[in-house]
Amino acid sequence: MRTCLVVDDSSVIRKVARRILEGLDFQIIEAEDGEKALEACKRSLPDAILLDWNMPIMDGYEFLGNLRRMPGGDAPKVVFCTTENDVAHIARALHAGANEYIMKPFDKDIVTAKFQEVGLI
Repeated sequence: MRTCLVVDDSSVIRKVARRILEGLDFQIIEAEDGEKALEACKRSLPDAILLDWNMPIMDGYEFLGNLRRMPGGDAPKVVFCTTENDVAHIARALHAGANEYIMKPFDKDIVTAKFQEVGLI
């Protein structure tokens, strides 16, 4: 079964994402900040990562840089999830190694479409 790491400081967002992604046949791992997400990736790299941008301790940008420098860290497909919609913010994330992005709030159709675009489903 494919795995998806859901990284968000909001337990509500993690719960919604879990419900959607389990419906797409993903096994879910959760982390509430980038530091815990990096620890999870060191144990086992997921197939996909749904990544919040603004989090305490380690934000999504810093996590993504660390992930992409890890051995095998270029493999997971990363879809970052943000409330920021300016072009500079999106370009920065894609330049850092994100494969796609979605805006909050999101629903099943949006997540499904983005995961299809990056070849996960």
